[in-house]
Amino acid sequence: MSAGSPARWVREQSLSLFFGALFLFTLVGQALAGWHQFNDQQLADGMGRLSLGQYLTSADFAVDVTENWQSEYLQFLVFLVAGIWLFQKGSTESKKLDRPGLESDEDQEVGPHAADDSPPWAAAGGWRTGVFSSSLTLMMSAIFLVSWLAQSVAGWAAFNETRLAQLQDPITWGQYLLDADFWARTLQNWQSEFLAVGSMVILSVYLRQRGSAQSKPVGAAHEETADEG
Repeated sequence: MSAGSPARWVREQSLSLFFGALFLFTLVGQALAGWHQFNDQQLADGMGRLSLGQYLTSADFAVDVTENWQSEYLQFLVFLVAGIWLFQKGSTESKKLDRPGLESDEDQEVGPHAADDSPPWAAAGGWRTGVFSSSLTLMMSAIFLVSWLAQSVAGWAAFNETRLAQLQDPITWGQYLLDADFWARTLQNWQSEFLAVGSMVILSVYLRQRGSAQSKPVGAAHEETADEG
């Protein structure tokens, strides 16, 4: 397999490609299933069916997609920040117990401690290194906020469509943000994400998966922390 061959590139990017394919497959599946479910409810309410294109541009589809996206990115954002200062002894999801906080420039290989192959902004110093040092958190925060905003707007539109169908007056976006419908949709996703992350943190202390980067070596002690096999 040559260094620049397509097969080598696919192998080296296979994890991202795999999850990208899963994302597209499940998104298409959600769209088709949601479309049929929505039209079944439309018929039950004595209303007309929507085409697939109409459903894909509807508030109902938008809120169903974005409410999951925002909770996923919140999960990663909270985990990124909490993992700076908090630990779990024996977990592969925790960093080593003797490296609390943001760590030293030497440990993080920034500024004068950067290696020859370090990213340019890691070696630049000043504001560029500062921004690059938190770039993953900044990006996760931006995606979370955008998807949360999209969820709130789409949810507001879908909620008002239901109110109008029931001959009730629509409410403002601000009122919707305080409504139980918004927080029921939001919190049911948040709690599941936090449960999943917390479970992975604890279970990786005592359980193993041979060959996985998310598990420590099979023979590693339970107390061994931040070790991956």
